[in-house]
Amino acid sequence: MWIVRLALRRPYTFVVMGLVILLLGVLAIVTTPTDIFPEIDIPVVSVIWNYDGLTAEDMASRITTFSEYTISSAVSDVRSIESQTYPGVGVIKIYFQPNVNVEGALAQVTAVSQTILRRMPPGAVPPFILQYNASSVPIIQLALGGKTLSEAQLYDYGIYRIRQQVAPIQGITLPLPYGGKPRQIMVDLDPQALLAKSISAADVSAAVSLQNLTLPSGSVKLGPREYRVSLNSSPTPWPRSTTCPSRSSTAPRSTCATWRTSGMGPPSR
Repeated sequence: MWIVRLALRRPYTFVVMGLVILLLGVLAIVTTPTDIFPEIDIPVVSVIWNYDGLTAEDMASRITTFSEYTISSAVSDVRSIESQTYPGVGVIKIYFQPNVNVEGALAQVTAVSQTILRRMPPGAVPPFILQYNASSVPIIQLALGGKTLSEAQLYDYGIYRIRQQVAPIQGITLPLPYGGKPRQIMVDLDPQALLAKSISAADVSAAVSLQNLTLPSGSVKLGPREYRVSLNSSPTPWPRSTTCPSRSSTAPRSTCATWRTSGMGPPSR
């Protein structure tokens, strides 16, 4: 009971101590930073590969496995690697040692992923590389629907309207819309027609690429006026691209493929 006797002998001292504790508590409450998801230093980096059209088996053998091998051999301080493969999507989680420099590890993973793009299937795009933290946990899921809009229009509305309006919010991280029908043109080949004309699928792919070029134009000065010149190297209406020739020949013209679109009109031959 000595503290009670001391408080009775020196009441002003304990009053001052109580006021100091009160002021320090209020100051700590005001100055302490708060966050719903505080920054947690977890040395984990996620690599997300996307390649539409590949099955889970092809995705694992052609993209995920090779990416894991390259990361394990070229990135330092790797503790373990886990991966999950879905149709068209491969997710790789890289766990590092506790004392690793996360920024340096992230730079190494980015550099390695850019280097192996030549080894990937044609048309592969660089992966999404994310550092895992508490803010990566999704807290809101928004679904879009409409009775008068198609799936392609809903996809465009979500990626170009909704996403742009929500993106300026501080600290927010938005993925790309999932589902719907993004705008794309698909070519269905007729094997019998290709065989009859001695045309391969590579010839059709090269012809489509050569008919859709982005070339710089320029201007031309006629008298006192200067006009901008536009080239027709990239057809704007998609039906015009369905008439591109696959090979120069004197034989009569024939159809070897059917063009399909996602939300942009009926098929064309």
